Amino acid sequence: MRNKDEKHYRGIEKLTDNPFLNLYHIDALGRDGMPFHYYFASRNGEDNIKHKTHSLRPEGMAVYAVTEDGQHLVLVRQYRYPMDDYLYELPAGLIEPGETASEAACREMIEETGWKLKVYEGGEPAFRRGFFLAQGLTDESGSMIFGTVTEQVGQQMENTEDIQVILADRQEVLRILRQERVSMRCGLMLMQFLKAETEAPFDFLHL
Repeated sequence: MRNKDEKHYRGIEKLTDNPFLNLYHIDALGRDGMPFHYYFASRNGEDNIKHKTHSLRPEGMAVYAVTEDGQHLVLVRQYRYPMDDYLYELPAGLIEPGETASEAACREMIEETGWKLKVYEGGEPAFRRGFFLAQGLTDESGSMIFGTVTEQVGQQMENTEDIQVILADRQEVLRILRQERVSMRCGLMLMQFLKAETEAPFDFLHL
């Protein structure tokens, strides 16, 4: 293991200039000091990549939303271009400048699912901080927002989105876990939903 003061790299370079996602090259150093090439993607501006800031600030969030009776979890089945297929996911999206994660969650829930969200604020705050999503590929982090859906007002998805809304009970959640393509974050929360109490769906947030 390196001394904490030793460098893991010699330099970093931005390789692309796209509006939403860019590729960076790190002139990295192995444990033996030998150089090698390392690449990662970031949504952040060049001065705000986490390689430089070391921030935990989440770029996005996902929503763990249950119906008022605690019997169903709100999921989306969304087409994803990298896989050329549909994946089961939690409703999610980016946090816009000036928004809190909770405000972004309420906005995205209406856009993607048509459901109004009542955010649950209780429990351990650490469970809502930013966590890294695919640390070998990107510096992006995301937080979780929890809540209950209260009213259906109509889906408002963008033209670039292809989303089917699903209210999944525990039997359907188990089927999805066994048979379908599922994002990692969604898969973990589906496992949690199977163990949650219908009468107290957010008890797992309390220590």
